[in-house]
Amino acid sequence: MGTTGENGFDLVKKRPVGSRMRKTRIWQSIRLKKSLWALFLAVALACAADPLVTQADETCNSPYIADLIKGQEDYVYVWTLGVKGMGDGSDKLVTVDANPQSKHYGKVIATLSVGGRGEAHHVGLTDDRRYLWAGDLDSSKIYVFDVASNPAKPRMVRTISNMVKETGYVGPHTFYALPGRMLIQALSNSKDHGGVTGMALYTNSGKFITSYPMPTTDGGDGYGYDIGINAQKNVLLTSSFTGWNNYMMDLGTLMKDQEAMKQFGNTMVLWDLKAMKPEKIFSVPGAPLEIRWSLKPGDAWAMTATALTSKLWLIKQDAQGEWQAKEVATVGDPSQLAIPVDISITHDGRGLWVDTFLDGKAHYFDISDPEHPKQVYETTIGKQVNMVSESWDGKRVYFTSSLLSHWDKKGADDEQFLKAYDWNGKELKPAFQIDFYQQQLGRPHHMKFGSKSIRPAYRPEARAASQ
Repeated sequence: MGTTGENGFDLVKKRPVGSRMRKTRIWQSIRLKKSLWALFLAVALACAADPLVTQADETCNSPYIADLIKGQEDYVYVWTLGVKGMGDGSDKLVTVDANPQSKHYGKVIATLSVGGRGEAHHVGLTDDRRYLWAGDLDSSKIYVFDVASNPAKPRMVRTISNMVKETGYVGPHTFYALPGRMLIQALSNSKDHGGVTGMALYTNSGKFITSYPMPTTDGGDGYGYDIGINAQKNVLLTSSFTGWNNYMMDLGTLMKDQEAMKQFGNTMVLWDLKAMKPEKIFSVPGAPLEIRWSLKPGDAWAMTATALTSKLWLIKQDAQGEWQAKEVATVGDPSQLAIPVDISITHDGRGLWVDTFLDGKAHYFDISDPEHPKQVYETTIGKQVNMVSESWDGKRVYFTSSLLSHWDKKGADDEQFLKAYDWNGKELKPAFQIDFYQQQLGRPHHMKFGSKSIRPAYRPEARAASQ
């Protein structure tokens, strides 16, 4: 699928088009845009009528994911980094039974290796929830898993290995569902492996559509990391991290390299969602990572945490309707460089989990007043901790340990686990844990939930994704 520009070139294939073909492509482009944005509008209107339509089981999911797990999740899918000499050494999708009523509760029930090791990192569900996209930050390969046909045993249906060739981007990180599309935020580029990068857009069936470079003018540093959308406000937010040269470097070596430590993003970008054009660039020093919009009906604000400065930032409109970003809280002791990594917001927009990697702690903030977050709980999960995922009802919270293969701790401090807890609003109580090293699985990173009850109806485009 292409889009024809004013200069007479196909913006995807970059080739001149004849007059007749140009007119045809223009009309095709207009119909495509009308069709796509009619779908966006329909979703937005549905959201206004029923706020729950915009939610998902994990509160970091795209608002366009159709099906929810409002009760007990049955499975946790864990995208896991392979370790040389451990098991088959490959990156793999690990399926864990998470239903307390199951005889296999708290156990690994399936593993699916991808046949190589390329720095497994993040995953994302398609809008119809049939497929889970997963990326490798080193190889830049993308794997598509069918998690609907048999939720207890996903199967790999597609490998996309040409993102670098089609976009020049390296390190597919965030996979964010749009209607019938997958928007991917990359971390780096193939030219110098630095932090200047962009986003790539694919169909759910894995066909490349177009790309969007991160802005490098008007204060933009070109870096990218996460994506967060508020459809009602027609706003897309992006955050920033660092390039391949840094994230594939040993952390101890990196922290001693003054020049390398300067190569981290310090901005967030507010985009016009419909036009996919940057509108405003915020200065947010210290590598702002995950973006979480409040899911409370009527709210229109988002939060992020900065890895290198241990701050919480609020992105919100001011009294004049202008979007602003401001620091609102401190996480832990910034002088200790605990490195805030993942965050997770509760479905009512009143609570926020923040993990700090190096000290292995989870922090819970009361954000009922987002202008003044207050930490009300803190506990140590392990010797290191990275990702956090919570159930829609807020009663269960899951943590994984690995950040990056070259950044994880070494020796006895290199713990690799999935830990599940029950949360009563005051404290976490252990439910189960899995030692990924003991089971020869590798380093667990990102998680998504699965359910036996979510078996989306047949759709032609869904079938095409598996072909």
